[in-house]
Amino acid sequence: MLENSPLRRPVSALRAALKSEASGGLVLMTSAVLALVIANSGWAEIYFSTLKTYVAGLSVLHWVNDGLMAVFFLLVGLEIKREVLDGRLRTWPDRVLPGVAALGGMVAPALVYVLINRSSPETLRGWAIPTATDIAFALGVLALLGSRVPVSLKIFLTALAIIDDLGAVLIIAAFYTADLSLPMLGGAAAVFVILVGMNRAGVSQLTPYLVLGAVLWFLVLKSGIHATIAGVLLALTIPLRLSVGKPDDPTSPLHILEHAIHPWSSYLVLPVFGFANAGVSFAGMTSKMLLDPVTLGVALGLFVGKQIGVFGAVVAAVKLGLAQRPAHAGWWQLYGLSLLCGVGFTMSLFIGLLAFADSPDLETETKIGVLLGSVTCMIAGALVLLLAPRPVREARSTP
Repeated sequence: MLENSPLRRPVSALRAALKSEASGGLVLMTSAVLALVIANSGWAEIYFSTLKTYVAGLSVLHWVNDGLMAVFFLLVGLEIKREVLDGRLRTWPDRVLPGVAALGGMVAPALVYVLINRSSPETLRGWAIPTATDIAFALGVLALLGSRVPVSLKIFLTALAIIDDLGAVLIIAAFYTADLSLPMLGGAAAVFVILVGMNRAGVSQLTPYLVLGAVLWFLVLKSGIHATIAGVLLALTIPLRLSVGKPDDPTSPLHILEHAIHPWSSYLVLPVFGFANAGVSFAGMTSKMLLDPVTLGVALGLFVGKQIGVFGAVVAAVKLGLAQRPAHAGWWQLYGLSLLCGVGFTMSLFIGLLAFADSPDLETETKIGVLLGSVTCMIAGALVLLLAPRPVREARSTP
């Protein structure tokens, strides 16, 4: 019997995320608040000058955003591959509701941003900033609400965020690349082909993949495509041994790597990213800046666009018979979850840095908009979920 066997453990990092991502989200929140405090204190000059310090040809901020974040994107790629091939997104019925919700949650915020910035060609480049959902933050809020939120809703949010991450990766690859270097791009393609060949040949040791992955990262960095895409490309080549009679195969190379890097991503990479990018100086800031097109577009895109896009798509899919609501989840709870999807901290900041890399002022407006929109969605979503009536079936099970 395998019920009590070690072969049944560990469960996938994504399923463990229902617990561990919550605490990781709280750490990320703390690092963001700490960055804001320091950026507006006597330590501000040291904070900003350190981020601009060059080490081995790149600034500290560049190493964080292009280097450390490649680890996060590697984890994202591993989770996407496993969930699509052997997890909660394996079949089309499993993909329908989170898929349409993620699509609506990307399209509507982008439209809100474009509507506000339609007369400013310079700022239209930031249209994708409010399209992202931060799973760590959102699950952190759900964790604080405890049993008020059914497990099915947490699973739905996780699946939605995985598809949302895939959309963000495609957007970054397609719309936020610099001038391409064909020699470096060709070298990256060659390394990727070798990695695919290793997978097809049955190579299961992780070391060769990681060594070539480092080479791939360097070549992608120099090619003009954002370096973090290398993490996703590497993830696609890591062998996955499909489950047979058990939820996850702990001996699968993909599974081993996913579990190895998951704590580093949650408790080091994302908090460092948040600390390095959330620091906004409020010196000289006026109320007028809150009405600037970028700030307003990002904040309303996250708060208004996300809830309309996600909740509207869910309602449409259920009413049209394309999918069913998550078990034991009421409409008010789904609406509260839609609000939480507007917490776009990590990926929204990341896309904003790519969109306005040459404009510090617009980067600042982006950060203000992300913080305003995310905090508003966090508070509103938590209140709705806290006050939402539980479905009858679940209410009867309570003492």
